[in-house]
Amino acid sequence: MTSYVLGRRVRAHVYKLDQYSRVVATVYVWRGLIRRDVGLQMLRAGLATVYEAKSGAEFGEGLEQKYRNAEWWAKTKKKGMWAGKKKDFESPREYKNRYGVGAGAADTGVSRK
Repeated sequence: MTSYVLGRRVRAHVYKLDQYSRVVATVYVWRGLIRRDVGLQMLRAGLATVYEAKSGAEFGEGLEQKYRNAEWWAKTKKKGMWAGKKKDFESPREYKNRYGVGAGAADTGVSRK
């Protein structure tokens, strides 16, 4: 992802601050004349999961289904973290439930793994 954004114009469309004062945003990078959603690209590459909150996950207008479709595609194609066995993967939500963790990764709709 470093090479994906390094030296490029990056913009964040900020929606709000969440209850933990984290920025909720969609981050875009310009690749030539095309604006790309960085979170969506991470999902497609199997480098992220869709954020699963107990309540109130925030997604940009119309982005949640795009994100879920991209994650499904990466899983189907065994991209990135999905290349391993299911037993080798624990979602951020599963981890938080197991350890009783409150605040986690930034609520951008996408969780880094």
